[in-house]
Amino acid sequence: MRGREDAVAGLPTVRVDSFEGLLVDYCRRNDVPVIVKGLRAVSDFEYELQMAQMNRELAGIETLFLPTAPQVGHLSSSLVKQIAAFGGDVSSLVPKAVNDRLVAKARRS
Repeated sequence: MRGREDAVAGLPTVRVDSFEGLLVDYCRRNDVPVIVKGLRAVSDFEYELQMAQMNRELAGIETLFLPTAPQVGHLSSSLVKQIAAFGGDVSSLVPKAVNDRLVAKARRS
């Protein structure tokens, strides 16, 4: 988990955590009233809107949608991982700690 912590080291109000189960259960346990999600495309909105409505129904938790900046709207984690797996340079697209892990994984493969 260290790489994810490094990626947000400059954000003192951000905490890195993981969980199993439903996001709404995690939110209830941790007193989280709002989920923030980034949207890249209209197709993301359609799926995420259903999730947001269900989260509100199940637990009264609201969702805030933020549009992705146009210069990175084409990116996805699977695309970045695929490029890295084939030896492509993704260092300008991810934090250094993440890039280091992707490079190490590509070398092991």
